[in-house]
Amino acid sequence: MPFFVWQGVGLVATQRIKVCFRLPWVYNYADFMKNMDLMWKSSVWSSCIASCVAAGFLAPDGILVLTGAQPALEGTPGMLGYGMAKAAVHQLTKSLAAEGSGLPAGAHVTAILPIMLDTPMNRKWMPKADRSTWTPLETLAKVFMDWIEGKDRPASGSLIQVITKDGLTEFVSA
Repeated sequence: MPFFVWQGVGLVATQRIKVCFRLPWVYNYADFMKNMDLMWKSSVWSSCIASCVAAGFLAPDGILVLTGAQPALEGTPGMLGYGMAKAAVHQLTKSLAAEGSGLPAGAHVTAILPIMLDTPMNRKWMPKADRSTWTPLETLAKVFMDWIEGKDRPASGSLIQVITKDGLTEFVSA
């Protein structure tokens, strides 16, 4: 891993953490291989780095939340790099939940699979989109707090679809 990553790890090395998650997004680019590389780095490598941090510093009852994607449960012909990288995160989640993965005993790993998050960048790039299907970040934060406290926490290794329709969000096991 790059030195700057280990420097960041050193910042949290003095205590056990209760949650570790990351949220990436990149869409199609004209240069196919550049897109593949970018998506792999932003989604898979960052998830691997978060997993490495969790393996060393997550509390036994802590939770690692990775970000997959609901569309990656199927083919993603218009977003090949995105779909491929997110499918790899799904696999990583299931593998980390298995015994012997390196996570602390009793630690938990789940991937959220959103369709569209309501972020400033999404609002900027899609100003006329129907936001009634976008998941507010506050909704995710509330659910993450519940999971940190052990409330309604899905089984370790779960892929949880985040589906928002008409402003109402559901969390559904894939």
